[in-house]
Amino acid sequence: MNPNHKKQTQYDIAYLRMAKEWSKLSYCERRQVGALIVKDKMIISDGYNGTPSGFENVCEDEEGDTKWYVLHAEANAILKVASSTQACNGATLYITMSPCKQCSKLIHQAGITRLVYNEQYKDDSGVRFLEKAGVKISHVKELE
Repeated sequence: MNPNHKKQTQYDIAYLRMAKEWSKLSYCERRQVGALIVKDKMIISDGYNGTPSGFENVCEDEEGDTKWYVLHAEANAILKVASSTQACNGATLYITMSPCKQCSKLIHQAGITRLVYNEQYKDDSGVRFLEKAGVKISHVKELE
């Protein structure tokens, strides 16, 4: 194995572990997802799934379904960058679960060029869209 590839894999696992820790901050009961955006070996943003600012931290309705206005982890991380002095162009998104269709559009538009994820979401059309858009994708199943 190429030494650079091995080192990148070590970084990928470390950042995914951090994203997994970040996911534990989510109040959502059905699924907790965490995300980190890394650029030039520096974390420029983080996020987890949850309700918008000012809303009660309850993600599910009485039937146990996720409320429509819950923000996904990657959307929260991208929105954080938008209100900072950073930019996502050329960055890597580390996320505990592969993105849905809606978030994949945000990822592409934000200029993120690499995606590393741990769990596969039931619908893989977001990942397929990003592949078509030229985003490099890595599925890291084991976090050691």
